[in-house]
Amino acid sequence: MSSRTRSDPGDWREGIDAIDAAIIDGYQSGFPIEERPFRALGEALEIEEDDALERVQRLREQGVFRRFGAVLNPPVIGSSTLAAVKAPEDRFDDIAEVINGYQQVNHNYARDHEWNMWFVVTAGSRETRDDIIAEIEAETGCTVLVLPMLTDYYIDLEFPVVNSDSFAREGTDRRSTEHEGGDATTLQGGTDASATRISEDAAGDLSAFDAALLLEIQDGFPLTKTPYRDVADSLESRLSESVEVGRVIEAITSLQDDGCIKRIGCIVNHVVTGFDANCMVVWDVPDEKLDEWGERVGSLPYVTLCYHRPRRPDLEWPYNLFTMIHGRDEAAVDEKIDELAGEYLPVTHERLYSTATLKQTGARYENLVGDD
Repeated sequence: MSSRTRSDPGDWREGIDAIDAAIIDGYQSGFPIEERPFRALGEALEIEEDDALERVQRLREQGVFRRFGAVLNPPVIGSSTLAAVKAPEDRFDDIAEVINGYQQVNHNYARDHEWNMWFVVTAGSRETRDDIIAEIEAETGCTVLVLPMLTDYYIDLEFPVVNSDSFAREGTDRRSTEHEGGDATTLQGGTDASATRISEDAAGDLSAFDAALLLEIQDGFPLTKTPYRDVADSLESRLSESVEVGRVIEAITSLQDDGCIKRIGCIVNHVVTGFDANCMVVWDVPDEKLDEWGERVGSLPYVTLCYHRPRRPDLEWPYNLFTMIHGRDEAAVDEKIDELAGEYLPVTHERLYSTATLKQTGARYENLVGDD
């Protein structure tokens, strides 16, 4: 097994109390969408508004939270793809700098594989996305392996972290194991692992106001007592018109209902919180078995992501099903991959462990209406 880069944040749990734990595990989604959300949070936790805000600010400063705000849904808003290059070792840092220089690249990881640099390109349109990939190929001299998502079986990096669990969804599974006898798509009692088709040309039918709002909040909300009012004030400058806080709240609620926003909450840093044994496993699944096996595997408690991407035989890439496992212990992750291969996916596969985080931000856009 190759050497893998791991963080050493210390035992961050020693510095938190039961209320911190309730915020960390309970408000990764479902954060109040109202003018004074920290007042509502305080009431729910029986603490003062100032205390609620200060706790989230402290957890953000400590790195437990990456940010506070909305998680956007790139396949609904615009066009997104996973991509990879074979970066020569002597040019690795230079190539990473070129790729990371694009604001539309929101994730980039080094992985233990011949295709050793994996990144995500997200743009307001497929045309812009493809132009960026072409520019990366021209600037780096590297062929880009383009692997857009075609089917989503399970994608959710919201999971309990205030525990000693080995895997990211283990706590969720433990809370629902009494619901035995369910079918494959509801193994967790509430997990939906049904196949959802994704179009590369999908784009939200956004009004000018909604587009401006998404651009304003793509990096997160202000950590203040009145984040939605502060967003409204910023939009006034962006749009050169008066914007009431109620309009922002109504629009955010609507965008969440439409799927453009996946959730509102405190976004956990899975590496700092100990889930840094991060392995992407790629599988060569018979096409006729994709949905059946994808739904079954997406329901497993230790699989944090499961999706279908195209084969690229022209680049000698035969794999069409991707799974991600986030664990605290590499040996335990390897055991679960062995279990997947032995019991659920008896096909050729490869394990691509992450060795370094080169870039990690929320999905970013320049423009969402008209030309990109």
